[in-house]
Amino acid sequence: MEINTKMQKENSTSFNELKDGRKIYTVSQLNRQSRLLLESRLSAVWVEGEISNFKHHSSGHIYLTLKDESAQISAAFFSQYQRGLRFELKDGLKVLAFCRVSVYEARGQYQLYIERVEPQGVGALQLAFQQLKEKLAKEGLFGEERKRPIPKFPKTVGVITSPTGAAIHDILNVVNRRFCGTHILLYPVKVQGEGAAEEIVTAIGTMNERSEADVLIVGRGGGSIEDLWAFNEEPVARAVFGSQIPVISAVGHESDWTICDLVADMRAPTPSAAAELVVSSRLELEERLRGHKERLDFAMNGMFEQYQEQLSNLASSAAFRQPQYLLDQFTGRVDDLGRRMESRLANFVDSKGQSFRGIMGRLNALNPLAILERGYSVSFNEKGDIIKNVRQLSVGDIMQTRLHKGSLVSKVTAITQ
Repeated sequence: MEINTKMQKENSTSFNELKDGRKIYTVSQLNRQSRLLLESRLSAVWVEGEISNFKHHSSGHIYLTLKDESAQISAAFFSQYQRGLRFELKDGLKVLAFCRVSVYEARGQYQLYIERVEPQGVGALQLAFQQLKEKLAKEGLFGEERKRPIPKFPKTVGVITSPTGAAIHDILNVVNRRFCGTHILLYPVKVQGEGAAEEIVTAIGTMNERSEADVLIVGRGGGSIEDLWAFNEEPVARAVFGSQIPVISAVGHESDWTICDLVADMRAPTPSAAAELVVSSRLELEERLRGHKERLDFAMNGMFEQYQEQLSNLASSAAFRQPQYLLDQFTGRVDDLGRRMESRLANFVDSKGQSFRGIMGRLNALNPLAILERGYSVSFNEKGDIIKNVRQLSVGDIMQTRLHKGSLVSKVTAITQ
């Protein structure tokens, strides 16, 4: 009744009535009347359609077109209504939009004003999970080659979870049972609801800054997809990826998978399983050490027996039983070898001496100076050449004659042939 009264009042001032009874509207008046009519009749409707012409404005507002097989309509999705949107809108996505129908008066454009969107045929959270999974996979955040090994014997395990949840109690029970010497460093955070993702990101960053933990366990107990959603948020995934400390994701039960599980260096099906992965059982460790000790003892005993046998063989040998006898034998052998060496050396020197004397005899026979001993002489001209023919001399030349003992110098006074 109030709406009709308002419209009647608006109608009384929205047109000019001429003498012939016609009602004439301005364009602005007509657009306003159309908007009021549509908003009064279609103020809350669900519209099904496929997104096209998707545009995300720098202001944060989204503008798009919803269409079906035979028609389309423009729509606006203002930023203040997007706070609960979990998935990404894009062209080709079929959605259900809760909106009001109105007219943009400045252009006379009939359009939808969206207040809420749901994906058609799949849950909003499941769609958001798939979209983020595909995005991060393309960036390489899930690559096995970048995952780091978990230390076998960490001294300190950092746990990022709720301080009151079942997860921390399960982890403490397992650690105390398997290796009570391991230190647990708890960073309490919210694990579901508004602000949970931000707290988890802060906790991972703080743990890395302090560098007190050797490995991190990030997780919580089981729950619905809504309860676990903080571990599907992109900031959490990037914080896990950027951690310098190896991260084990332990979210929910074995059948629950989150984005955090895919990015982490290791995924544990439950918080208890995560605790078992990071701490070795004391009994298992003691058993391995006992086995190593037994093998070492066996090897040492074998070596001792081997060397003891070698020592016994040496002790029973002649070298230990009669050392003076062996020394005398070796001394006699050395003397015998010395005598043989002296004899062979003397024979060698004598043989070489005879050879030397024979060679010297042959050399003396060929020595021209030896002829001088038998009364011969050799003459040289002034140039030092041996005079073999009188033609080499002239009257008045000086020549030198070499005798067996000494030499003489003479002057040519006459030459006969």
